[in-house]
Amino acid sequence: MEKTELRIVAGSLRGRKITVFVHEDMRPTPQRVREALFSVLGNAVPGRIFYDVFAGTGIVGIEAVSRGASAARLIERDPKQTAAIQKEIDRFEIADKAQVLRADAYRWAERWIPTAGVPVNLFLSPPFPDLDAAKAKEFLDFTMALFAKAPDESVLILQAEDGFPLDELPDPELWDTRKYGRNLLLFRVKGEVAEEEKQD
Repeated sequence: MEKTELRIVAGSLRGRKITVFVHEDMRPTPQRVREALFSVLGNAVPGRIFYDVFAGTGIVGIEAVSRGASAARLIERDPKQTAAIQKEIDRFEIADKAQVLRADAYRWAERWIPTAGVPVNLFLSPPFPDLDAAKAKEFLDFTMALFAKAPDESVLILQAEDGFPLDELPDPELWDTRKYGRNLLLFRVKGEVAEEEKQD
């Protein structure tokens, strides 16, 4: 386990820091990537529920609240991580908006029932083992099943790294892929259609 500090980049909690312990399977979203994530989402953050699936340190979900999300749901199965996230939520006095849910992301997704017609943001940054060649298809199947439940105009964001099988993404032309060093951010908006379909 390695102790490190992560800083909230912008919003009502700008400059505040959380102290986290990171193990080898975790990959906290680097500050540069978080800045890019919220820059791309822009006006799609304020007023929407933000789901930080595989929350890990919780920094992304907490930053979403800082930037005006109406609520954040942070899904994490590790009891030590959920306790640490809750501690930071309480310290920042944002428990009215941020809720950490101790659950396996795959099982949570099966039970998730979104409010009809209300777009959300779904951020998925799975641990390293979920992205290796053996499990990548399972992860993508899970991702698209979750996306299928989301209301139109919802945004799905995947954080991955070099080596992620981009060629296995369904409808690859509908994904906006950004690269930051070895990190990848992949965005898809529910309800968007390919250019050739628009022209038919």
